[in-house]
Amino acid sequence: MASGAKKTGMESDEEECRAAERIPALREEIKRHDHAYYELDNPLISDAEYDALFRELQAWESAHPHLITPDSPTQRVGGRPLEAFAKVIHATPMLSIQTETDTSAEGASAFDARVRRELELPDDAPEVEYTAELKFDGLAISLRYERGILIQGATRGDGAVGEDVTQNLKTLRDIPLTLPNAAPPLLEVRGEVYMRRDDLARYNERARAQGEKLLVNPRNGAAGSIRQLNPAVAGKRPLRFFAYGTGVSEGWTAFKTQHELLLALAALGFPVCEYREVARGAAALAQFHARMAALRATIPFDFDGVVYKINDLALQRRLGFRSREPRWAVAHKYPAEEAATVVEEILIQVGRTGALTPVARLRPVFVGGVTVTHATLHNEEETRRRDVRVGDTVIVRRAGDVIPEIARVVPEARPEDATPFSMPTVCPECGSHVAREEENTVIRCSGGLVCPAQMKGAILHFAQRRAMDIEGLGEKLIEQLVECGKARTVADVYHLTRADLADLERMGEKSAANLLAAIEKSKKTTFERFIFALGIRHVGESTARDVARSFGSLARLREADLESLLAIPDVGETVAASLIDFFAEPRNRAVVDRLVAAGISWTDRARENTAGALTGKVFVLTGVLPTLGRDAARDQILEAGARVGSSVSGKTDYVVAGENPGSKLDKARELGVPVIDEAELIKLLRGEKTYEADS
Repeated sequence: MASGAKKTGMESDEEECRAAERIPALREEIKRHDHAYYELDNPLISDAEYDALFRELQAWESAHPHLITPDSPTQRVGGRPLEAFAKVIHATPMLSIQTETDTSAEGASAFDARVRRELELPDDAPEVEYTAELKFDGLAISLRYERGILIQGATRGDGAVGEDVTQNLKTLRDIPLTLPNAAPPLLEVRGEVYMRRDDLARYNERARAQGEKLLVNPRNGAAGSIRQLNPAVAGKRPLRFFAYGTGVSEGWTAFKTQHELLLALAALGFPVCEYREVARGAAALAQFHARMAALRATIPFDFDGVVYKINDLALQRRLGFRSREPRWAVAHKYPAEEAATVVEEILIQVGRTGALTPVARLRPVFVGGVTVTHATLHNEEETRRRDVRVGDTVIVRRAGDVIPEIARVVPEARPEDATPFSMPTVCPECGSHVAREEENTVIRCSGGLVCPAQMKGAILHFAQRRAMDIEGLGEKLIEQLVECGKARTVADVYHLTRADLADLERMGEKSAANLLAAIEKSKKTTFERFIFALGIRHVGESTARDVARSFGSLARLREADLESLLAIPDVGETVAASLIDFFAEPRNRAVVDRLVAAGISWTDRARENTAGALTGKVFVLTGVLPTLGRDAARDQILEAGARVGSSVSGKTDYVVAGENPGSKLDKARELGVPVIDEAELIKLLRGEKTYEADS
């Protein structure tokens, strides 16, 4: 992926194929870990491991921007809201912060050098002023106050949409229910719910005496308390809150620095962490990082690093954002903690796409405040490279204070009967044979339509909002349906009855009626959604839309050959082969036939709109749109026959800029691409104007 000598056509084709294979695999892996971390509160890998996967995906997508899709983890933060909570659309996205890879003092220097370079400061310019704060190990939330009254509290969720947890947050004494008269008419406060270690110890002592469930660690205690349905439970937990920033506001003083903003929040009654300082230059940042590391054991709550932010808010606005991260801030973590334990078993997990992943079951070991029992081994190649065997003594590292990784094996402690690991030849879930993808380390189960492990994920993908949009068909319900044998394929969803649902957990008469109504409603869809819902490997929303436009009917698509598929823009040999393989499999065709027989039908909006005024136009969205929102704007643009790009280029016709636009706006101005706002977009969509005529 690195730049260098000009590639030959063959080399470019080979790299394109590798990108088309690797990018979807990385997205799937990252989404799986996002789900485990944000929705199940049960992370499977370390922060460092996750960051490495994310950086690799960013690098691939940077080298192949035409493969970026709107559902890529790089375009979002990660963590879908739980269905049990109402959804909250954040007026200003709650973005994550880039992690500095170097945990030594050089990490501060690298960030400072990057800031100075992006600000185009000369070598003799004064040092940049920063605020240095702690990186809390809890749950990020947003508090919305109107006329000084707390009206809503929400989790970060995926950064754009969170969960309404207002009643749970109201149980925290640290969070003011009302603000003093000096408060502005509208104020969103961003911060972290956390739990002190001594509070956790006292809580667990009481819980143990009463025979109640213990909390594993402060982070899970905080996240689990807020993200459960009973406010009375949250009220019993020793939860606390720190404020560290704001979202939208109206009628508030325009502060010049992050330091002034924190002081103003404290003046309004919000707890602000005392472990912070204003620091000039890289040396001062490194000193803060080292000083906090020395105090880490004595500070009563957990933190896994520090956060550096440019202090000057005007400079923050000048630098702006990447797709999911501010350019003016970075998280500088501490080195991982380590401990020795024994590998008791190597298990095999089967993912939604059939990928087999080895996981080490460990003799429980206490590392950095958490009892560790499992660690991922990634794949067969990595397991063999490290030569991890059952019975081995291994060094377990907690990177990011969340979940462990096996850092290394201790060969001198290996028992004589330890044998090298090898992947099974059949799927442990369904017994189907497994196959290794050519030139790929991934081994997959071949039983996609019969494997229970894949079926849960396949139905979840099929029912998601951007696919068949079956509201109420969530993960827990799907798990019950699959495990009791009522849903062996996605087609079985359309044959469910009230009797099938009656004996399921938490499924009352009204819930069953609502679900059946949602299933019936989903039968009227679009061809592109249907294609995407089938979960064909490498076929995302963008590809599904292009395929739907090109073929227009299921009968034509089922009989498509390689030549006709390669004629579609942005469809390469890997995607074409995946489509052909899918429809060549008799069991897949049988399931598709059952879906159509169940009454699924569509009107191909894309083909209907081929004569529209916007047909062939390419739009790129950036920033927060005030009324439509990104998803609705995207859908309406597609319905008008146009395309939505992920990056700005000479082929872009319009850039639609909302509040807090990112670097795409700068790129548009650099290339002379017309920039319009939401109001002008709506007029274009309605045919009320053409931008060229008014520009």
